[in-house]
Amino acid sequence: MSDFSCRIQKLKMQFARFYVVIILPAKEQMESFFRAYFEFDMVIGKPTFVPVQDLEMGFEKMVKIAHSSGVCKQQKIRDKLKAERRQLVQGMDQYLKVITSIPGIDNHDANALCQAVGSVQAVAKASKEQIVENTDLATDKAEIISRFFRDPTFYSSPKVN
Repeated sequence: MSDFSCRIQKLKMQFARFYVVIILPAKEQMESFFRAYFEFDMVIGKPTFVPVQDLEMGFEKMVKIAHSSGVCKQQKIRDKLKAERRQLVQGMDQYLKVITSIPGIDNHDANALCQAVGSVQAVAKASKEQIVENTDLATDKAEIISRFFRDPTFYSSPKVN
């Protein structure tokens, strides 16, 4: 491990949040940095890079980050966001269970439906044509989804996946 990497690791242990301010005065330099950042598979936010055009702007951004972090801590916003995210993830798990219970529908299909159509209720109301038009699902899968929510003999029969 290089000396620079060791220093970053020590700093990460000392501080809860670690920011690296990078001065990139030219637009080309900033674009080059972002290309290299993603090219080398950097983990977003570890550390958090703050690209700025000059030193004064870097100082202003760090003051704003510190202030907003303090306000969030004071209002316990992080806890609220964590609880909201936990609830969202649980909701998505429920969504996937319902949609993938439809014969022939897998997680990819369920995610496509979620992004394009929305809730289970919206999927249930969507026509075969709407599903085909708004997702990458094949016509036969759209037909199965449509029948599943409209035909009691279809949804009450045993499922074999």
